[in-house]
Amino acid sequence: MTPQEAQQELIEEFDMFDNWMDRYQYIIDLGKQLPAFPDEWKNDHTRLDGCQSNVWVHGELQGAELHFDAISDAAIVSGLIAILLRIYNDRTPQEVIDTPPDFLTALDLDKHLSPTRSNGLHAMLERIKTTAQAHT
Repeated sequence: MTPQEAQQELIEEFDMFDNWMDRYQYIIDLGKQLPAFPDEWKNDHTRLDGCQSNVWVHGELQGAELHFDAISDAAIVSGLIAILLRIYNDRTPQEVIDTPPDFLTALDLDKHLSPTRSNGLHAMLERIKTTAQAHT
């Protein structure tokens, strides 16, 4: 599945919900499905600044693709991480760079997240894009 197809699939899933309370719950549920994040990766190098909650992002090149692991101590932020990983994880660095976050506008996430959560989401996205840029 291409990043664009993954974004479209995500948009269609969110369209199934009638209200934002259900969408928030879905985001939280997505976060609960994140794989375990090793404690040794929770350090200053992987910790993300710009988020109200603690967020750690570990990215590495595996073959030709970037693989990211990430976690937060906040349930909704973990869900936002899961959304970003669904779009950008296990892609080539160029695919990551070339994939605009169209889903943000389509889902109205910026309008429905608190300013601090929105800033955190953009900080996570920037870390993913910066990591990709470093590997091109």
